[in-house]
Parts: sequence; C-alpha cells; structure tokens
Amino acid sequence: MAIYQEKQARVAPSGSKGIVHWLKDNLFSSPTNTVLTILGILFLYSIIPPFVQWAYTDATFTGDSRAQCTGDGACWTFVKMKMDMFMYGFYPEDQVWRLQTGIGLFIFVIASFKFLKSTKLKILILNLYFFIAFVLVNGGLFGLEHIPTDKWGGLMLTIVVAAVGIVCSFPIGIIIAFGRASNLPIIKSVCITYVEFIRGVPLITILFMSSIILPLFFPEGMTFDKLLRALIGITLFQAAYVAEIIRGGLQSISSGQYEAADAIGLSYWQKMLLVILPQALKVAIPNLVGAFISLLQDTTLVLIIGLFDLLAMVRITAADSNWLGMETEGYVFVTFVFWAFCYGMSRYSQKLEKQFDTNLN
Repeated sequence: MAIYQEKQARVAPSGSKGIVHWLKDNLFSSPTNTVLTILGILFLYSIIPPFVQWAYTDATFTGDSRAQCTGDGACWTFVKMKMDMFMYGFYPEDQVWRLQTGIGLFIFVIASFKFLKSTKLKILILNLYFFIAFVLVNGGLFGLEHIPTDKWGGLMLTIVVAAVGIVCSFPIGIIIAFGRASNLPIIKSVCITYVEFIRGVPLITILFMSSIILPLFFPEGMTFDKLLRALIGITLFQAAYVAEIIRGGLQSISSGQYEAADAIGLSYWQKMLLVILPQALKVAIPNLVGAFISLLQDTTLVLIIGLFDLLAMVRITAADSNWLGMETEGYVFVTFVFWAFCYGMSRYSQKLEKQFDTNLN
C-alpha cells in the first residue's frame, strides 16, 4: 500500500513540488539526460529569440508596398497583399464568394455532426456537401459560371487534392486489403502485384505517368483534365499504402473473432464488414492518419505537372518584381499553414483513438 501511494504521489504531484519532481524525473534523471537537456536549452535559446525578433519585434505588418518594409525583420505586408493568391490561386476575384460559401458550409456541417446521432444521416449530409461544394467550386450548373481547373490554385487546390486523395483512396485501399487477404490465388496475386509496384516507385513518378502516359490508354479524342489526371494518380498511389495499413489491422485480429463470426452463420462479407473490419480500423487509426498527413504534405509535388498549389503560389508571387526577396516570409507562412493542418489531423486522430478505445489489451 505504501509503495502504491508513493507511485501515485510521483505520478500526480501538486504545485511547485510537482514541477520539480517532473523536471528531475524527465529532464535531469541522469548525467547524460542533464547534458542533453542543457544542450537542448542552449540550442532553443540560439534559435527562438532571434526568430521572435525577426518575425514579430522588428517585423512590418502594415502597408501595401515593399517600400514600407523598412525594418530589419519580416515583411508580413507581402503575405497580406498576396493572401488571395495564396488562398485561391488565379480564381476570379468576383467568384471568390463561392469558395467562401463552401468553407462556411463545411464549418456548418462539421458543427452539426455534434448534434446528429445517426451515422447514416451524417454520411448523407457529407455526400450532399461534397456535391454542393463541387458545384460551387467548378460551376457549370444552376447558372454558375464554369471556372476551369487551370484557374484553381493556392490552399484551395491543396485541400482539394488532399481531400479527394484521402476520401477516394480509403475504400479502394480496403478492397485491395481484402484482396490480399483473399484465398483466391488470382485476386490475391493481382492485389499483391499492384501494392508492391505502387510502393516501389515515388509519387513524382506516378504523377508523371498519370499526366503523360494515362491519356494514351483512352480512345483517340478523349481528353482528361490535368487536375483529374493528378487526382487519379494520387488516389491510386495512396490506395496502396492504405491497403497495407488495413491489411496490418486485419492481421492483428485474433482467429477467435473469425471463428465466432462463422459460428453464428455470417457470410464472408457480413463477417468482414460487420465484425473484422471495424476492429481492424480501430487498430489502424494512428497509421492511417499518419499516411493521410504524408499525403497532405506530398500535394506540393503537383507543381511538376503544372498545378499551382500553396507552395507554388509562394514561388510565383515572390517572383513579382515589386516583391523580390520575399520568399522567406512566404515559406514561413506556408510552414505554419501546413503545421496547423497536420497538427489538427493528429489531434483528431488522438480523439478517435480515445473515443473508440483502440487499446485492445
């Protein structure tokens, strides 16, 4: 009992005494850790104060031209003046309200999910939102002007590519994972070949193939939009990684679960979809979110096939003769944007893990 109370006191100390215990146990527990802690503090001290001085203390936040950036710090005026291009690319200014409406609807849909209990209703609303968002962004229906995809760009294009890649690759990856776990030799061989081939080449190669080689497989005269070709390549690429993650989740399920499903007379698909897959997805949540975060970061590669995502827009705007030398501010801005999205996805992953209690031990 005394040992247990001592452990509890060390785990949950209070006040300044608790802080001292935490520092001693985590940062100064040994001579090696003490040296590493001191070196880490010195390293942070050499980086953080100069960055704060450059980014905030000596920075310029107001104005509308480079001439007004007279300080030694960052010129955030550049980011402010080019914000529309960072967000929407070359999308017509008089049609930007459509994108803003789509963002507002998305926030409303996500907020409404907290009050909806039916999963089927949530899926229905989400699918309806995707249709409305596509109509708003692309146009061509209900009297909305059609905006060609070569006008899309910036953060909007980054989100579109990442969202389509995530949503479309997920069900395809599940099907391929089932194929790899199948007892049918032909199906299993095809799925294994597909996964190993895709995982053996980088995404940049897949993008080139989808942009240049894919149209050769279609009848003469049939053309595909450049963005659509990129989305097909990214989806097929990501599906291979999703399939491997799902396959790992399937292998983690004990044979007793399969036998129990067979014992109550479930068919193969009932067993896999109602019993095995939900458990496998719980186990696979951290790896799936990690793969989706990597996909979000890899969207910057679409620049090589002529699509201008957020990072590409920074390069283009920094080439403006009126803003030469402002690349650093743009890249810092992009860094924080990507960090915000990736951190948000990571936190949501942790929330899902707690909600579904992925610890099966």
